[in-house]
Amino acid sequence: MSENTESNRYDVVVVGGGAAGLSAALVLGRARRRTLVVDAGEPRNAPSAHMQGYLSRDGMSPAEFLAVGREEIARYGVELVRDRVEDAGRDAGGFTARLAGGRPVRARQLVIATGLKDELPEVPGLAERFGRDVIHCPYCHGWEARDLPTGVLATSPLSVHQALMVTQWSKDVRLFLHEVGESELTDDDLRRLAAAGVAVVPGKVAELVVTDDRLTGVRLADGTVHDREVLYAAPRAVPNNDLLLRLGAELRETPFGAYPVIDERGLTTVPGLWAAGNASGFAEQVINAASRGYRAGAAINGELLMADLDSVRV
Repeated sequence: MSENTESNRYDVVVVGGGAAGLSAALVLGRARRRTLVVDAGEPRNAPSAHMQGYLSRDGMSPAEFLAVGREEIARYGVELVRDRVEDAGRDAGGFTARLAGGRPVRARQLVIATGLKDELPEVPGLAERFGRDVIHCPYCHGWEARDLPTGVLATSPLSVHQALMVTQWSKDVRLFLHEVGESELTDDDLRRLAAAGVAVVPGKVAELVVTDDRLTGVRLADGTVHDREVLYAAPRAVPNNDLLLRLGAELRETPFGAYPVIDERGLTTVPGLWAAGNASGFAEQVINAASRGYRAGAAINGELLMADLDSVRV
């Protein structure tokens, strides 16, 4: 199938069908732009049963949220395909993208909303509980885990901050140092942990204790078991930035991975190439990702309009 056929030419191709990608596509569809969303179907929040903190959608399941979004973009003629962009290039006419299924498509502008992957600490039993009673964000799940015996798995010095934050939701918090030595805690860390009532537990975590399909404890390497019903564990964020790299976007290194340099609208250093949601930064919650997608969609429509007007000879 030729990439030059009309059926394969779009104003905008959005790579990623999460909150950011669907939001950008909704704006573009309503602006009467021919838009394609390519979605591999691997949302970051798939392990979670509920989505919190999104005004008017608090408590909705992520799967339902995405299903509603797909229905909404379809009303405005936006196409969505279940596929993956394997390669992309840029020329004077815009962008070419080749899908894993073999279909080539062209776009005047390209939105990367591919999010990131979570790499979990390698503790036996942890991955199976992730999104249930093993969680990572108190703003996402703290209310549901309030007042429960809580643990925080320390995998970096930043885990101290996480433990301090968690005390807003539970006063029974233990910080399991696991991959952090006691000598790595500063005097300020120790003072604040003591002031917050956080118990510091040295030693490696060997495994989680699960009884009747619920977390009941954390077992250390020395065999000691600490009764806990919730464990916070911070994953390592791995940005899905392959396409951005391939297309020459400038990236900036952060403690949470390499993310594209963008302006306030989401435009990267490559003309016509945009990033939104967790493809643009680590800390974008669902509501922030949707906002980023909306902003990018509106900006793209304006860019296309001005380009069309500037091409008219009067």
